[in-house]
Amino acid sequence: MVPKRWARRAVTRNAIKRQIYTVSAAPGVALPRAAHVVRLRAGFDRKVFVSASSDKLKAAVRAELQQLLARAARPPAPAASRAPAST
Repeated sequence: MVPKRWARRAVTRNAIKRQIYTVSAAPGVALPRAAHVVRLRAGFDRKVFVSASSDKLKAAVRAELQQLLARAARPPAPAASRAPAST
């Protein structure tokens, strides 16, 4: 999801979505088959990223996505290390 509050222009939101599709479909990404939601947590300012098709914007989005997907692909922590629930 790419809300307007983080990327005002539709062309910027579409460029970000295309980067999400491209990075997640890369051969090195080992995510389980499921529906995944990618949600922006910070904005892409027009003053920093002047053009939606700029290499600077694409590189920033791609780097953040690769970091996120690498973290998502890690196996979950073992059950023994989790604290037991108090009753």
